[in-house]
Amino acid sequence: MIGAFLSSFASTLSADKILELELPKPKFSGTPVPIKGILHLEKTTIGERVLPTVPDDVELVSDGKEVTSSDDWPIIGELEFLTDGDKDADEGYYVELGPDLQWMQIDLEASKEIFVIALWHYHSQARAYHDVVVQVSDDAEFGSGVKTIFNSDHDNSAGLGKGKDKAYIETHEGKVIEAKGTKGQYVRFYSNGNSTDTMNHYIEAQVFGR
Repeated sequence: MIGAFLSSFASTLSADKILELELPKPKFSGTPVPIKGILHLEKTTIGERVLPTVPDDVELVSDGKEVTSSDDWPIIGELEFLTDGDKDADEGYYVELGPDLQWMQIDLEASKEIFVIALWHYHSQARAYHDVVVQVSDDAEFGSGVKTIFNSDHDNSAGLGKGKDKAYIETHEGKVIEAKGTKGQYVRFYSNGNSTDTMNHYIEAQVFGR
């Protein structure tokens, strides 16, 4: 009886793995702009993060997938930058959308169990993006079956509901969000300007699922 339990326990452990996440090189440049007026700001720690454990068959499912946006004509860059695998913060690696509330959306081509999402907005400067909301749905229009897995909009200024997650300062480590097996074909990322200017920037989003 005990032997069977230990065997089952060992099998469970072997079925999980620590997520592997390749990071870009750190790149802070220019004169830092003070971040003011964000009361719910998460403390920044670099090099201390512990990556989550995921099932062994979880893999990157967003690489090269189609991207759409609320802004069809980005000011800088191309929409496909979001899933091209490049996470550097140099010119030519990020897309800049217009001011105020904007979103970018990835089509995973089929409904997936999503366990982790890693997101990089713009990490060549220490800045925080407003009203960061990440949602998952099987409806491309996000009119039904919408599941919110991250929401730092503490006052509902984006109109998507009040969130309990903290705003955070961008670094080369990106933001790792645990989705805990949430199912959906489409992943949508909202932002509403940042602590430096009113524009919205995205370098890369990686969705890990099965």
